[in-house]
Amino acid sequence: MINSCFDRFGVMIDNSRDAVMNVGCVKKYIRILEKLGCDFLMLYTEETYEVDGEPYFGHHRGRFSKAELRELDAYAREHNVELLPCIQTLAHFNALMRWPVYGRLADMGDILCAGDEEVYALIDRIFATLDSCFTARTVNIGMDEAEYIGMGRYFREHGPCNRMDILVEHLRRVAEIAAKYRFELVMWGDMFYKLTGQAEDKAAFDKALAGKIPPNVHLIYWDYYSTDKAHYDARIENYKRLQDDIWFAGGLWNWTGFTPHNSYSFKTTEAAVKSCVEHGVKNAFMTVWGDNGGESSRFSVLPALYTAVMFSRGVFDFGEIKKGFEEMFGIAFDDFNLLELTGTPTAEGICNAEKYLLYNDPLLGNMDSLITGDEGERYAATGRKLAGFSGNKEFGPVFESMSKLCAALEVKSDLGVRTRELYLTGDKSGLIQLLGTYKEAIRRVREFHDAFEKQWMWENKPHGFDVHDIRIGGVLMRLEHAAKRIERYVNGEIDRIEELEEPVLDPFCNPDHGKVHVCYNSWSQIATCNVL
Repeated sequence: MINSCFDRFGVMIDNSRDAVMNVGCVKKYIRILEKLGCDFLMLYTEETYEVDGEPYFGHHRGRFSKAELRELDAYAREHNVELLPCIQTLAHFNALMRWPVYGRLADMGDILCAGDEEVYALIDRIFATLDSCFTARTVNIGMDEAEYIGMGRYFREHGPCNRMDILVEHLRRVAEIAAKYRFELVMWGDMFYKLTGQAEDKAAFDKALAGKIPPNVHLIYWDYYSTDKAHYDARIENYKRLQDDIWFAGGLWNWTGFTPHNSYSFKTTEAAVKSCVEHGVKNAFMTVWGDNGGESSRFSVLPALYTAVMFSRGVFDFGEIKKGFEEMFGIAFDDFNLLELTGTPTAEGICNAEKYLLYNDPLLGNMDSLITGDEGERYAATGRKLAGFSGNKEFGPVFESMSKLCAALEVKSDLGVRTRELYLTGDKSGLIQLLGTYKEAIRRVREFHDAFEKQWMWENKPHGFDVHDIRIGGVLMRLEHAAKRIERYVNGEIDRIEELEEPVLDPFCNPDHGKVHVCYNSWSQIATCNVL
């Protein structure tokens, strides 16, 4: 890392939440990281990579073939970037568990059953694949968010056990397999804290526990949720009681919808980097997740990534940061950052109104209580600005799709609210006029779908877009259905629209919440109460 406060500083990109980057765009990211002077790129793959003897591993999920991984590994080395595998060896296997051949290896939910020899045979085949595809000798083995370890099949077979002992023994077995292939390991460190039932800044450990962590394993303190340096100080200090040579992982927020939250990432990253430097953390990276569908482009966080890199060099002057960004990418920093839909509904921290207003059903209106009424005008203004960059030769598809999303939301945002108001006041002539708005909303949502498809195929493998065909297709069908119901009502074919007669309730079950834009990321909860 050039003039960095860290020995190594890199990026992790999620390739497991439907969106697996195509080889061309991974190479594009590698070239960007080379320009930035970053040391490594982690490819997060839960099961989206080929493993010998495992035909269902990543099946229909756009997995990386071994040939593709070798090609990317060689390309990264040519560009002075180390390609690191980032996998799972305990939990986060929900996609894998759909196949019965792996379902029988589960403890509970998406967690592998520790102690099962078939599990370790699978993990051995995984490491054999990594050994044949990557020249790097560092692997992120995951092991995070496995809160229910030992509480399912393991409990049925072994009875009550110390769950920390289960975790430590499983880690020992995985580390033993990794050592056979000469790998050093890093792992998300949260489970050591979660199994104590205490917060990461307060958990107390048996002194013997630190000695049970295998010598080829280093813990990662991951945290993307605070803008307060003292928050990170307390947790780093507590992690160092367990292991001194920890890594840190921050977040480039783009996993709550179609747009990034770079402005929030600036604040969390500044606090985290300053704390890491003060406490002597030597290895750090920034994560780019893709929760609930991988909707946001990984390139949309470039302002936050560039800022994080500059922070890692001790540069916190945004004037200098913005000047350097434009010189490197050819677009003004603030113009690029329009992708977070600057000027549209915001909230302190994270707000993903662009997602829940798109998927909000015009008849059921699960999110109607949050709508203020000025959203459409604000999206229209931002969309016009974004459209000016749709022809950019490097990142045009991202700007184009977000401009089309803004155009769709200009007419769709409050469509359900307007429909209910006209219905409840008995204004049939108003409803007849509103049918034209439904037709326009359908046209614009379809245009957004087409632009989003273009962006997706430019950046990702085609697998996973089926999810968005289903989701956006559902929006189109519901708009058509609602328009038909309205037409039948005003024509006297039906005497009521039952859904519109139900009261609008706050989705957080808080009647005093008010019209405040928030983060509400689960598609199924946004769209309908009827997906079980």
